[in-house]
Amino acid sequence: MRVQVGAIHRIARMFLPFTWVIKVNRPYLVLAIAVAICCVTSCTTVSRHEFSEPTAGWQTKSGQLMYRSAKITLIGDALVRFSKTGDFELTVSKGPGITLLSLRQDAAFAEVKGGFARQGWSGPVEQAPLQLRGWLALRNQFLHAPNQKIMRYTAGNETFLFRF
Repeated sequence: MRVQVGAIHRIARMFLPFTWVIKVNRPYLVLAIAVAICCVTSCTTVSRHEFSEPTAGWQTKSGQLMYRSAKITLIGDALVRFSKTGDFELTVSKGPGITLLSLRQDAAFAEVKGGFARQGWSGPVEQAPLQLRGWLALRNQFLHAPNQKIMRYTAGNETFLFRF
């Protein structure tokens, strides 16, 4: 297909007023782009807290979790890791490669990610949203009873049943 030279000139002429507007309003355009970038990047929460990485001294358990609340019942694979110093990790998945919930926590700070956690959350444990309080209380349960094969914990209308 061959484009006529006159057609290209007509198209270019149609965009000439826009180039004038951009030249005249360039400072405002730059400011608008800067504000838009700032608004978009400020919506994301970036955790600056650094959790301890698991080492050979951490205890690791894998098994099944049955989670039940008033609205949902979930059964999935659970991987729990915790240290003697109070660091805690919980990963709940449904089959290989499908992580439903990933929780990392120490004495003061927590981070929750995954599809089951919706948009996720990170911050000081005492400021956690109400719907995460049961999940964040699991750390203490595992630290106080590290060798149980079956661990049942109830918080409000939520029940957590782990089998290792």
